[in-house]
Amino acid sequence: MIPEIDIRDYNYELPEDRIAKYPLDERDSSKQLIFKDGDITEDIFRNLPSHIPSDALMVFNDTRVVPARLHFHRASGAHIEIFCLEPYSPAEYNVNFAETRSVQWRCIVGNVKKWKGDVLYLTNPGASRDVDGMNLTARMVRREADTSIVEFVWDNRAPFSKVLEICGTIPIPPYLNRDTESVDLERYQTVYARLRGSVAAPTAGLHFTETVRKELSDRGVALETVCLHVGAGTFLPVKSERVAEHSMHREPFVVTLDFLESLSGRKGKVVAVGTTSVRTLESLYYIGVKCIENGCPGDVGQWEPYEREYAYTTEEALGALIAWLKANGLDELRVGTRIIIVPGFRFRVVDMLVTNFHQPQSTLLLLISAFVGGNWRPIYEYAMAHGFRFLSYGDSSLLFRATL
Repeated sequence: MIPEIDIRDYNYELPEDRIAKYPLDERDSSKQLIFKDGDITEDIFRNLPSHIPSDALMVFNDTRVVPARLHFHRASGAHIEIFCLEPYSPAEYNVNFAETRSVQWRCIVGNVKKWKGDVLYLTNPGASRDVDGMNLTARMVRREADTSIVEFVWDNRAPFSKVLEICGTIPIPPYLNRDTESVDLERYQTVYARLRGSVAAPTAGLHFTETVRKELSDRGVALETVCLHVGAGTFLPVKSERVAEHSMHREPFVVTLDFLESLSGRKGKVVAVGTTSVRTLESLYYIGVKCIENGCPGDVGQWEPYEREYAYTTEEALGALIAWLKANGLDELRVGTRIIIVPGFRFRVVDMLVTNFHQPQSTLLLLISAFVGGNWRPIYEYAMAHGFRFLSYGDSSLLFRATL
């Protein structure tokens, strides 16, 4: 049954001066709130390893933010900003990024009403010889509700990944209310980012340094990665009062067979770094159920976890998924999820969560509430009263899942 939730119950006052507009000088110097068994304490992030059980499995999202914001102009001079959301043709990220002539992407287009369907030209050519040589242009294929399918064409046979690197800018969150600056090129990216595809950073991971990761590993904590490409929908507020009317966007993710076998055999706590890792890990159970019942995996629907009771154990679901990959000679799973995690959700994989402080009335705050058994408000009141910094460049928290 879809939970009846009023988003107004997940509101709090967030003053502008509590939003961290810039990162701290040192990644691991942020404050960290710790919530366990109803108690709240605080520490410095670089001490995180001392709070993680030595037999734990910690899961990071190694997606890499792409310079997905492009600035064009019409021949008349009108400025058009194009924000690339996800590849449309070719649809696979790695194939799309390797194309050398043209690609199509689903995009959000600023000033879209001023675009009459004519060809757009890249703004500020001449910034470098590489930009001039590309002759990058954009053409509207069609509009679809709030997004548009846009075709990009260029001349110099560079892969599209290189086109974005040279012509695009990193799309920092809109709530920072500033333009992208040089500091964002490094700091709006995790130190372990690897696979290109996100248009927003998995910000819980921004606090980690190689030193912290090494200390975790030295303590015996197993460090594993998944890859979920974060879409712009992570910025979207819940506009309807009833959460049941909110539509989640699809996010593609990849997990390896080796990771699934490690996860399935894990006896210690599973620690997710960020809400994107949570959505990936919890989606795996329902994908495994599809393997049991339908014989193959598939995308996870938004309300699938709430539509009926599931009697399978987590071990059975993961085992079925592992068996399907082996039977088909595959070493990784590529699938998507629209899962929404709200109060009433049954967590089957994740025991502990490293995460930042999220926007009022957001799906991320709903996830936090579900994870801590509804106790999100005391956590956020403590953070507000004790000088914690909020949102993407803000401070961190370590949350232990509430026991039923």
